[in-house]
Amino acid sequence: MTTEELRITVAPDVELRALASGLDQTGTPFVLVHGLASNARMWDGVAAELAAAGHPVVWIDQRGHGQSGKPDDGYDFTTIVNDLVVLISELGFRRPVVVGQSWGGNVVLELAATHPDVPGAVVAVDGGFIELASRFEDWAACKAMLTPPHLVGTPATSMERWMRDGNADWPETGIVGAMANFEIRSDGTIAPWLTLDRHLAILEALYGHQPSTRYALITVPTLLVPADSGDVAWTADKRAAVDTAIELLPNGRAHWFAPAHHDIHAQHPVRLAEVLVEFAEEAVPG
Repeated sequence: MTTEELRITVAPDVELRALASGLDQTGTPFVLVHGLASNARMWDGVAAELAAAGHPVVWIDQRGHGQSGKPDDGYDFTTIVNDLVVLISELGFRRPVVVGQSWGGNVVLELAATHPDVPGAVVAVDGGFIELASRFEDWAACKAMLTPPHLVGTPATSMERWMRDGNADWPETGIVGAMANFEIRSDGTIAPWLTLDRHLAILEALYGHQPSTRYALITVPTLLVPADSGDVAWTADKRAAVDTAIELLPNGRAHWFAPAHHDIHAQHPVRLAEVLVEFAEEAVPG
């Protein structure tokens, strides 16, 4: 199945880069949305499996990330969600399954809560239940803990070695996708596509996001796909958050991956695609 690249204008002077496969197929369409400081290519393995199963699939670089436009503003949830609404309309998709990972999971749940007529169903992969304000005393504490490390100028060969050593069980699509988070400069060093100021703008918006206030508003079928990393304390907190979400969601369910990395889509693309196809067949009949 071939992959084509699209450029879709979602706001004045803002284009999103989208990768697409199987657009002429008749299965339920999928839109795949990455997490903070990530990029579309992290979904390559999942997208290939979905397309092979007969589904049109589009996976995107969100604004500020990857090969998409990088405006100075518009990193709040309202604007990011509107980017998706416009993109889905421009694609001509009717009620697609919209899948987001991590921060992207919160984004797709916000989409479902505020634009219930757009998605046919939503899936949040190790996200959608992220409420940073409940974990940190204030924004300053959150910023101090979660500001990303300075990676500009790191040799690309070193970064790739760290990726491979730290993720030995990832397929090649995951490694390639992770390396695509960075621009590789002419001197062989890297720089994150998402600049620090934009990263922090998104992080602050995420700090203020409370998906627990949105769950009851989400009428479309919703699947949470959390990862159990083996960290007992963290997983216990996550299970509590997921259980709360399922109680409040009118049509929600969960499918745990264990053991699994936060980047389930990069680590287990075949298994995740199988879960998504089964969910689509049940949640969006016809």
